[in-house]
This record gives sequence, C-alpha cells and structure tokens, in this order.
Amino acid sequence: MKALFILLLAQLCSASLVPEREKDPEYWRRQAQETLRNALRLQRLNQNVAKNLILFLGDGMGVSTVTAARILKGQLHGQGEESLLEMDKFPFVALAKTYNTNAQVPDSAGTATAYLCGVKANEGTLGVSAGVTRDRCNTTKGQEVTSILRWAKEAGKAVGIVTTTRVTHATPSAAYAHSANRDWYSDGEMPPDALEGGCKDIARQLVENIPEIEVILGGGRKYMYPKNVSDVEYPHEEKQRGTRLDGRNLVQAWREAKPRGKVAEYVWHRRGLLALNLSRVDFLLGDEIPIPTGMWNPAGQEEGRAGIVRLLSNLPGSSGGRIDHGHHEGKAKQALHEAVELDRAIGLATRLTSTQDTLSVVTADHSHVFTFGGYTPRGNPIFGLAPMQSDVDRKPFTSILYGNGPGYKIVAGERENVSAVDFAHADYQAQSAVPLRQETHGGEDVAVFARGPMAHLLHGVHEQNYIPHAMAYAACIGSNRGHCNAAARPATPLLLPFLGLLLLLC
Repeated sequence: MKALFILLLAQLCSASLVPEREKDPEYWRRQAQETLRNALRLQRLNQNVAKNLILFLGDGMGVSTVTAARILKGQLHGQGEESLLEMDKFPFVALAKTYNTNAQVPDSAGTATAYLCGVKANEGTLGVSAGVTRDRCNTTKGQEVTSILRWAKEAGKAVGIVTTTRVTHATPSAAYAHSANRDWYSDGEMPPDALEGGCKDIARQLVENIPEIEVILGGGRKYMYPKNVSDVEYPHEEKQRGTRLDGRNLVQAWREAKPRGKVAEYVWHRRGLLALNLSRVDFLLGDEIPIPTGMWNPAGQEEGRAGIVRLLSNLPGSSGGRIDHGHHEGKAKQALHEAVELDRAIGLATRLTSTQDTLSVVTADHSHVFTFGGYTPRGNPIFGLAPMQSDVDRKPFTSILYGNGPGYKIVAGERENVSAVDFAHADYQAQSAVPLRQETHGGEDVAVFARGPMAHLLHGVHEQNYIPHAMAYAACIGSNRGHCNAAARPATPLLLPFLGLLLLLC
C-alpha cells in the first residue's frame, strides 16, 4: 500500500513538472522542424583543412554517463532533462566499438592506443601493436606504433597534453610511450627482466620520445624523481616520495632536452604558474597543479604561445573525482560532476574557436557498468530515489545503480536500506549487484561527437582506431595526405596560436 502511495505521489509530481509549453503539440512540431532545418544545412559539408585539432577524452564517459551528466547539468541550472550538454550541440555523432584485440571489455591502455595511434592493441599495453604481450618486454621491439600527437609534431604543429590524471597514466601516455605494461610508470615499478631487456619506463619516455611537446599539464611527479627523494609539496608523506631507481631527475632532463635558446619552465603549484612571464615561455611542464577540466580556455593571439596557461589557472572548478575514478569507486556523484566539468571545457573551446579551421572531437575510451532507472518521474533528482520500493525486498532504491562494485552491502542478511543513509553525499557508493573492491568498465560502444572541418567523417558505427585517422585526414597530417594540395596545406594556427593539437584527457 505504501509503495502504491509513493508511486501515485510521484506520478502527480511528474504531471506538475511538465512545462506548460510541452503540453502543446505545436511545441514539439516546431522543435522537430527546426531540427530538420539544421540537419538540411549540414548537407553543405565543411571540407576545409583543419589547422587545429582538439580531442576531448572523457575517461569512462559512456553513454549512460553522458545522459546522467546532461540531467545533472540541467538541474544545477534550474532545468532538467530538456537541457543540452555542449557536446550535444556538435552536429555529427558516431559510435565507437571499444573492444581490445584480446578483450571484449577493454581497459584504458588498449583503447588509448586505438584512439591516439590508430591501431587496436592488447589490454594493458601502450603505443604498441597486438603483437606485444602484456608484461613481456621482449615482444616490444619493432611493434611500436606512433600517435596523432607525433604526426602533428612532425608536420610542424605545436602540441599539448592536459590531463586531470597522472601524465604517465594509460589514457595520456599512449600519445608518447610504447610499453608492454601500462603500470611501468618509472623504473621502480618495472621487473628486473624488463629493465635488463632494455625497456624504458613511461616517465622516461615522456621526456625522451617526443622532447618538444610544448605543454604538458597533469600529475605524477614522484615517477620523475630518484627513489626516496622527498616531495616538494608533501615532504613528510612517504607515498609521495620519488620512485626512480636510476637516480635520474627527469624534470632536469626535460629542461636539458630543449633546443638552445628556448625557455622551458617547470611549475608544481598554482602560484608558480601565475608568476610566469608567459610571453617568454616556449615549453611548460605543469605537475600536480589543481587544473580541472573546465579550466581549459584558449588564449587570444596577444597572449602568445603559453597564454592558455594563465586562463587555465584562473577559472574556478575542482580537479578531484575524475569520471573514471569516480565510477571505479562507485561514487557516481564525483563521476558525474567531473563529466559536467569536462563539458564546461568543451563549451569554452567551442566559443573560442571557429568551425572553419578547428576540428573538435569529444569521445570516451570506454564505458562503465553504471546505469540509472526505476521509472523516475520528470525532474527527479539524478542522485535521488526511484519513486517506488522493490517489489521483492520492499525497500527503496536509488535511481543510480552499478552492475558491480564496492557499493554491494548486506545488512543483517538483507540489502541495505538506502533511506537510512545519506545517498546524496559526494562519497556515497551506489548499490551494486556484485561485490567488487573496484567497479569494472563496461563493454558497450561509446559516443563520438565531432564539430568542424571534415567532422562528417565521423558518422555511423566505427572501430575506435578510426578516430585519429579521420582527424589526421582533416588536418593533412600523418600518412594520409594525398587529398592535400599546396593551397590547402595547414598553416600556422590562427585562433590557437600555441596549439596545433591539444589532447584534453579527463
């Protein structure tokens, strides 16, 4: 009886939340006609050469996460399901198949190799072909594959990587590294046979493989310092100490690798970033700076090559959570707020670039076993309860649930009663069907949103490794340049004077 009352109440609330305009059939007809007119305009395809490429990668941002983030964004601004994410406004959308060559449900290393290097690979391997077996250093030689970042650099572009994770994490490191194991962050994490076999750790490859990456912003500095060297910011925390066995200071090595006469600056806190004379900086390594995804803001021409950095540091936001990390911990609130923050970055880039010369692509490496449902009414808080109780155990449940993960809880032999806990808390772990310390990835396709020159090349359902090939074709970089001519070759970027290719990895 109580469940029926709750359901009826929810239906009444839902009816009251329907905007008056949506009750008029003409509203929906007019909306459909406007969408049709916009679609017809897209028949005039943009076939310009892309002078700039921007890849936004939401780590773990599956389609269910995109939908839930859209609702959250709307609710944060007094709207709801009818709201639009910035990525929703991109005119071309595709699906990417994310499986690894040896895995139905992929990991971030194999997928990063696909969407950055254009080649599918085995789970856990970076920047190498499927001929490499995870953990086996001796299978690596001759199997290295290059990334779109290198293709852009070889074409004379300036390039950058911005990430809210470690720069040596699987998601960004496929842009520059070749490794039989995604976890070989420094030589301190590598087994003796790999070191004896001549394989290099990922942090060392960051410094040596493509030494002229103009901007690198992310975390993970402990992998760049000798073992047991105290951290500059957390000198008393053992887990933050350096891990390198070779005794090298890779920050110093990064500086020394720069061409004579060029200025290379390393900063590890926001104050240092703001204190830089940006007009005199040629290369920037920013480590452990709290730069959330929503802080991405391209500079105007007068700001010069590193002008983006000032605006990056000045906008508000939070670098915590991360989409992928939030989902793995079963903390949907953290994951979804991070997705909204990424969307904010996409909006900034959209407003400050032109579709005439900038191809922007938004996608994900993989999905998660995250879902929301339960016949929730219009306007139901995205982190709220479903409007009914289970008809099996007679207990309420949240709309958001996970297929597996740390949210599995049994209390007194029964499913935990969520009405007795603070399910709206940022650290709340949503209930899951199967107990795991860490929730797993999902295996379904992910969305690919595209805007700008040659964006129409991303359409339908693609293998994930197609993405960088389409982007490279649009920019006339890499091996596929037969369609380019002298008049259409990429010139110095106009709106993004410091960036030819930006990889924003969240």
